[in-house]
Amino acid sequence: MFWLMKTEPRTYSWQDLVNDTQTSWEGVRNYQARNFMRDQMKIGDEVFIYHSVVKPMSIMGVAEVVREAYPDHFAFDPSHKYFDPKSKPDAPTWVMVDVQAKYSFKHPITLERLKTIPGLEDMMLLKKGSRLSIQPVSAREWEIINNLEEKIAL
Repeated sequence: MFWLMKTEPRTYSWQDLVNDTQTSWEGVRNYQARNFMRDQMKIGDEVFIYHSVVKPMSIMGVAEVVREAYPDHFAFDPSHKYFDPKSKPDAPTWVMVDVQAKYSFKHPITLERLKTIPGLEDMMLLKKGSRLSIQPVSAREWEIINNLEEKIAL
């Protein structure tokens, strides 16, 4: 499967992932996004990493899921910003996956550009009011977007 994961670059940017090579995608606190991670994301799935809450909002590169869902341990730490007192180690509410940077696009693919491309009209990212931080991407959408820009191997 294919995915899009949003991140705020001042919190954790594409370049941070490239520098770290791999990271846990923690802090997801939306049930639908959590369900995507928990129930559908598999090792080898590819992910567009998308910078949100910045201008221009853009797909920066591609990562790969390298570890399937496991408990988000930050939910159990009262001193952490992602603490959730309702989540328990024996019945975790929240999960995370690990992703590894795979390649960058030579030029970021902006939201404005995506809106002009035929075949992407039904993409979840482009739907009005779509705010999910993790979204599925169809195979057709993946192919269209993935072929828009030259790739830079990491």
